[in-house]
Amino acid sequence: MRRRDFIKVVGGAAIPWPLAARAQSGRRVPRIGVLWHAGSAAEEGRYFTGFIDGLRGLGYLDGTNIILEHRFPNEMPDRFRNMATELVSLNVDVLVSVGSQTAFYARDVTKTIPIVFIFVPDPVGSKFVMSLARPGGNATGLTHFAADLIGKRLQFLMDTSPGLARVALLVNPDTEVAGLYTNVTDGVAQKLGLSNHTFSARSRDELEPAFDAMVKMGMQAVTINSEGLAYQQREFIAKLAIARRLPLSVWSRETLEAGALMSYGADQPAMCRRAAVFVDKILKGAKPADIPVEEPAQIEFLLNKKTARVLGLTFPNSLLAMATEVIE
Repeated sequence: MRRRDFIKVVGGAAIPWPLAARAQSGRRVPRIGVLWHAGSAAEEGRYFTGFIDGLRGLGYLDGTNIILEHRFPNEMPDRFRNMATELVSLNVDVLVSVGSQTAFYARDVTKTIPIVFIFVPDPVGSKFVMSLARPGGNATGLTHFAADLIGKRLQFLMDTSPGLARVALLVNPDTEVAGLYTNVTDGVAQKLGLSNHTFSARSRDELEPAFDAMVKMGMQAVTINSEGLAYQQREFIAKLAIARRLPLSVWSRETLEAGALMSYGADQPAMCRRAAVFVDKILKGAKPADIPVEEPAQIEFLLNKKTARVLGLTFPNSLLAMATEVIE
């Protein structure tokens, strides 16, 4: 039997021989630092498994031909900062940041270690890269254009809720993207003839008071954009919105399935799988400055009929025809 036949990996897939040989030859095994945003791999859910599956598909296995250093800040600013610094001190070969806020911490702690970011809404405006085509620095990755999709989310809410006039935007003011989402939503709402009001919540404890304030101010619907706390607390947020009869528009399948009314956004688990390709290119010698930032390969428009029935709403045929999928 040939020697390569002895090389096995979990799940039955074979490690490409050059990688396995390097891992076993005594050479330094590449170390990948991953700064998540939630409190555990289980909370990250499909994002965690998507990234791992992406690496596995390229022949990378943790502890065999790469070493993965995962850090889970649990949405705590101090832990974000400390964990980003810790990963840099380990001299990782690539630093992966998952989530818009994590990218800012990664950017602030190193100007030399290659960074692969995921879910950054405006990489150019946030000064992560000089341009999408030629990043020009030590960072590249994937953008989900969350801010650019806000207008569609508001329009779809108007189509579903005739007479909609007052919309709430929920943000975590501790995040760098809160200002971007607020400014874009205000501008788009004005063009659509809507009145938008921003409500803040920094933690789970502040979510219920925020929703109570929405009701008190006569809000008729609520939107949330891609952000770590909103993802982590997606089920709780959906329950609060339904209890107050506020149609909720979100940004991903994962947040829709928690109980939101509708979602318009990128296939985010697919983006996590795709991030592995960026890591692979860098490990093979490519520079982040020369690797173009990628836009979403697919935008999903999802409708939740179960939530619509609870709220006494009916989706118009025009939206049903446009939907990627209708959840019954």
